[in-house]
Amino acid sequence: MNLRQDLRHGGRIGRAEFIRSVRGYARDTRRILGLAVALLFFGGNLLFLLPPIYVLGRSARSIATIPYFEPAATLLPVGLFLLGALRTMERLGSVDTEDLLLTTVHPRAVVVGLITAEIGRLLLWFGIPLVAIAGAFAVGLGSPIFLVTAGIVVVPIVCCMAVWGYAVGIGVLRVLRRLPTVRRMLKVGGVLALISIVILSQVAARYLVTGTVSIETLLSLLSFAPLVDYLTLSLIGTPVSITVTPMAVVVLVTWIALTPVGLAVAERQATALWFTDDPVRTGTTDTSSETAVSSGGFSPPKPFSWTKAGRIAWGYLLRAVRHPQEFSHLLMLVFLVGPMAGTFFQSSSGERFPLLVAGTGVLFGVYLSGATFGLNPLGDDRPQFPLVLLTETTPRTFLRGRVLAGLAVGLPFAILVPLASIAAGTRPLYGITFATVGAWFSLMAALFALGLGCAYPIYEERELWGAETVAPSTLVLIAYSFVVMGGTFIGLGITWFGLTGNLIVTGILVVGLSVYLLPTVGLPILSYWYSQRIYRRYVLD
Repeated sequence: MNLRQDLRHGGRIGRAEFIRSVRGYARDTRRILGLAVALLFFGGNLLFLLPPIYVLGRSARSIATIPYFEPAATLLPVGLFLLGALRTMERLGSVDTEDLLLTTVHPRAVVVGLITAEIGRLLLWFGIPLVAIAGAFAVGLGSPIFLVTAGIVVVPIVCCMAVWGYAVGIGVLRVLRRLPTVRRMLKVGGVLALISIVILSQVAARYLVTGTVSIETLLSLLSFAPLVDYLTLSLIGTPVSITVTPMAVVVLVTWIALTPVGLAVAERQATALWFTDDPVRTGTTDTSSETAVSSGGFSPPKPFSWTKAGRIAWGYLLRAVRHPQEFSHLLMLVFLVGPMAGTFFQSSSGERFPLLVAGTGVLFGVYLSGATFGLNPLGDDRPQFPLVLLTETTPRTFLRGRVLAGLAVGLPFAILVPLASIAAGTRPLYGITFATVGAWFSLMAALFALGLGCAYPIYEERELWGAETVAPSTLVLIAYSFVVMGGTFIGLGITWFGLTGNLIVTGILVVGLSVYLLPTVGLPILSYWYSQRIYRRYVLD
């Protein structure tokens, strides 16, 4: 096939992939509700942002009067490149019906189609708000042509960075497939790096607020003159005074020239990834004469071996260790704990720091008790449903196994961290009480997660870092985080005031505690009953 046919076929593949993505966004009521919530949140913020952008356009008469113009010229291509590479590693490493496509069209057409569809998705998510912002700025300038010139300037950057981001992402996937040990280390390192970035961002924010470090000084380091000259072309024909330099034209030619080169590199990388098998590890044999003997590890230790639910819990834990991508949804915890951790590090000299550590351990353990194995039980068990529904083991036992597995992860944090804080200065009564409260809240969180996860199950697998996994619904995760973290924080506050003797028993206090304890205890029990009901009435299609 020639290049023209490949581009035509790639356009059709890209259109089909994009339309399928759009249909997937509105496939059911749950996804529509999630999009509506996101639209209300981000749309409201956008409405508040447009008036200042309009005022900025009215006052802009030179590049110097536009804040952060120079660092934006550098961050735009770098951000698009990193986004393209990460998206490729997450979900664009392969395509559905891969065997059919690769035996029907040239791999170049598949690469073009995947990149085209991804550009369309990026324009759908980011293009609309960016057009609104550019439109407000253009109205302020009194020059609608800015929308046209800005689009002409940005399109070459988007195409070039999308192609090269895809090429680099595919190359990284090839390396990770040949080096599985590096892949596992990268997963752990990526999470640790994300946690570090969140914590360091809180520390950096403190210095920026106090004026110790100037944000203008930091952003000036990101300025790259050729890219600034190129982005200046978007202001041609507007009242803003600019100077068109030859370097801007050179950068434009560079974007255009690098795009087909990146497409060729991406095609070679994708062809090598799709048409080669996984490397065979040395020392493995495939002869039928040798009998495969289990290396052990599935035999549950005590106390898991005491009950059938414990043995099921041990199986969930082993599967999670072998497939850690099942915990990908827990990254949201980074954004919940990171800011608090940054604050704690900044105030580590305080006398209450050990008690804050104890409370953080309780929050962390309670959250993990339900979030690890309880937020999508139906989706996780879907491949084994014929066995789960036909076996003599009751659904109650499987659900209890999930509860025990979650508690096995969360209780060490909820109990051991408060007890360990005693050595750092926490009073023994406070540490023991916090550990007891943490154990109770962990059980409530594990029961509550089961009902919430059964109410909104997710069955569709998605590729994450080269592995298929079923992640809980984002709405379920947000609701669980809000309820559990908020309820636990209130409970710890009540415990603290009780320990310090600041609680005075009054009628209002009794009514308030009753109102708090009723949903805290009743909702998890109802959730556990509801999850059993869903399992009993589940019917395979």
